[in-house]
Amino acid sequence: MRIALVHDWLTGMRGGEKVLRLLCGLLPQADLLTLIHVPGSTSPDIESLPIRTSFLSDLPGVGGYYRKLLPLMPFAAESLPADEYDLLISCSHCAAKGVKKHPDALHVSYCFTPMRYVWAQADQYRRKAGLSGAALRALNGYLRAWDLRSARHVDLYLANSCNVADRIGRAYGRDAKVVYSPIDADFYTPSNQSREDFFLMVTALSPYKRVDLAMEAFRQLGRPLRIIGSGPLLKRFRREAPSNVEVMGWQSDEVVRDHYRRCKALIFPGEEDFGLVPLEAMACGSPVIALGRGGALETVIDVNSQDREPTGLLFEHPSADSLVNAVNQFENVEDRIQPAECQRWASNFSQERFVSEFKQHVGSFLQAEGRAIPW
Repeated sequence: MRIALVHDWLTGMRGGEKVLRLLCGLLPQADLLTLIHVPGSTSPDIESLPIRTSFLSDLPGVGGYYRKLLPLMPFAAESLPADEYDLLISCSHCAAKGVKKHPDALHVSYCFTPMRYVWAQADQYRRKAGLSGAALRALNGYLRAWDLRSARHVDLYLANSCNVADRIGRAYGRDAKVVYSPIDADFYTPSNQSREDFFLMVTALSPYKRVDLAMEAFRQLGRPLRIIGSGPLLKRFRREAPSNVEVMGWQSDEVVRDHYRRCKALIFPGEEDFGLVPLEAMACGSPVIALGRGGALETVIDVNSQDREPTGLLFEHPSADSLVNAVNQFENVEDRIQPAECQRWASNFSQERFVSEFKQHVGSFLQAEGRAIPW
């Protein structure tokens, strides 16, 4: 059986690449197809697979501006040599699921969300200033039509959360099995360090992450906030941050873990498809203050829960005032949130569980189709 893993782009190690790394370990015999590859930007177990790229990867310095190439990504996905394989397994939030397969091949899509630029976060991206926002406004219809067309070529959908399974149903009219994305619970662990008097964000610095909301809330609170992450808005946020907010930029996994272990609480103000960061923080014993929408409803147990031990606090509105109120409320109830309970809850989202459930669902599907199981 000729197998290909398909991924949107290989330009860094974020949540999607952490899932891909596990699939590379499960299927070391596979090739890896991707629109764009910046060599050395992902883990060695990803880079060790034979990697085949689209024409976009040949553009000079493409790692610095690939997000602006969204209008070309449908063509790039369809140009990948996916028709050479018997089994395709795509990991996608953008265009990777749009590859063209051989008529006799099967395609399993592990979906992080239907193309977010034209569905769940379409309004936020279209409101962007400048050429990128104008391009998304002009091309929204074309991209959505292509996304719907390409969705029909997938044989089995797996979703990273119930939230995303619901989106797949509404956008594509398809059912999806839920296999929660995993965290490395062996790496993200508590320590004996004392909690310190600062709050923490760990995030890509993109519009829908709502870093602007957090900075405004902490400007009003006057409390210390540290923001770890990189992205297209890094320079702007460093320029606009008040004196009590430190925008640290990219940091190693070890530095991130150290901050999870020491922070007063993690701040998670955006609506996410699923979101691994709250689970990583909870695995280190940190409580989470999160917007009560999207994936956070599946990962954070609110302090007012009647049937489970709490792991954080959910706030209602995506506004600075709502987050200010949540932080103030948290400081009155934080003693009710136990680090050991945070860690116990996060352990339910382990890598071992992910691999087991992925193999179960995909194996049953392949068996029903009369195909060999490749592990």
